[in-house]
Amino acid sequence: MPDDRWPAAVLWDMDGTLVDTEPYWIASEFALAEEHGGTWSTEQALNLVGLDLLESGRYIREHMGIGLEPSEIVEKLLDGVVARVSEAVPWRPGARELLAELADAGVPRALVTMSYRRFVAPVLATLPDGTFDVVVTGDIVSHGKPHPEPYLKAARELRLDPADCLAIEDSNTGARSAEAAGCLVLVVPNHVPVLDGDRRVFRDSLADLDVADLAALGSLG
Repeated sequence: MPDDRWPAAVLWDMDGTLVDTEPYWIASEFALAEEHGGTWSTEQALNLVGLDLLESGRYIREHMGIGLEPSEIVEKLLDGVVARVSEAVPWRPGARELLAELADAGVPRALVTMSYRRFVAPVLATLPDGTFDVVVTGDIVSHGKPHPEPYLKAARELRLDPADCLAIEDSNTGARSAEAAGCLVLVVPNHVPVLDGDRRVFRDSLADLDVADLAALGSLG
């Protein structure tokens, strides 16, 4: 059971959790389908929420019906979302405030995202230096979410036991990854519904949550 130092760290998902960039991805997917004569739907787009980008590329190639390789699909989508996020970063309510409070309290923070570094960079550029102690992106892991590797890597780089860490996620895919690594997961659903789980606690928003609220979640795990 976590002690009074809980959580030892907070491990943040990015898309849909820290920033509401899922609409950017979906718009880029529809633009890709139009450019290459494919077909696409919002339902298919939502199936990709939280997924490893190359797995998303494989899914898009199959279901969109276009001839590009998965890696090419990923790069084209990244072109679209990087352009959009460079114009405006759509922060989720309460996210920056909670990050700042965690920093003030000395709680280590990691970003654990399946987005690639070139998309993450413009988001990080809008935050104070040192906001995250560790950044794990989809292009530096061998296995993406829902595999536990991304969260295991973040905890290892922080030199912490994942069981002492709280992950914040918005999707089943991400929650599965964090759970498999041993984390308790604070789920704040956004674009897709998230199933209940023994290691999942739910809140409607990050707004008005503080470090004491996160510490209290340890007793629920």
